Amino acid sequence: MDEHYRLKIEAELARIEEEDNIRILYACESGSRAWGFPSKDSDYDVRFLYVRPVECYLSIRERRDVIERPISGMLDINGWDLRKALALFSKSNPPLLEWLQSPIRYMEPYTTAERIRSFSTATFSPKSCMFHYLHMAKGNYREYLQGDTVRVKKYFYVLRPLLACSWIEKYNEMPPMLFEELVEDLIPGDSELYDIIQRLLLRKRAGEELSMEPRIQQLNDYLEGQILYFEQAAKGLDTAEGLTDEQLDKLFRDALLEAWGKVSV
Repeated sequence: MDEHYRLKIEAELARIEEEDNIRILYACESGSRAWGFPSKDSDYDVRFLYVRPVECYLSIRERRDVIERPISGMLDINGWDLRKALALFSKSNPPLLEWLQSPIRYMEPYTTAERIRSFSTATFSPKSCMFHYLHMAKGNYREYLQGDTVRVKKYFYVLRPLLACSWIEKYNEMPPMLFEELVEDLIPGDSELYDIIQRLLLRKRAGEELSMEPRIQQLNDYLEGQILYFEQAAKGLDTAEGLTDEQLDKLFRDALLEAWGKVSV
């Protein structure tokens, strides 16, 4: 990635730590850059996990469990309090599971993220994750790809979640973030569909806007068929056993101790 932006992101994360009096446990890229199909003007979608000082969690006053910064200079930065993140982790939250396996990581100074990853198999719910990706695909398809002319770049935002559904069905595990890895594994390389996808990828990476153009009927037919298929397939998948509250509490307490040390309150 652009080294100028990496340094800019790292500096902004350090500033957030100072201004908000937090410790950032993990920070990564999400969105199109982490998926492997950014446009030249794509924002950097930076996501992070953090903890506040111990005494903040012992207060009668509830504090916000997210930190958000206005989008500025192509930087879209926000984070979740670890307590919020662990509650969502216990429910097999796909965005969080994606963050943890992002190929672009900005900060990981503590062991917390790796410890959470080690429990990912236990919390991964094929059913809830497939429904998440299916909902994303259906929403994007309905909004962007049903007219005679469509926003061509939005094909990626329907293809990727549907390929994620295919990965879950095939491997019963969280799909990888990189779009091309999904394509190479799940779309036959000698198929016309593969060629269509590769041509779109080449155009997007070359910096073409890929805005309004006539719909690609073969691609639409494939997407519609996959949506109908996974609407039924998702119903038969398993849920996850998950972690106990005691396991999650220990993760949380250990993260506080590692980030802040022993704090008298």
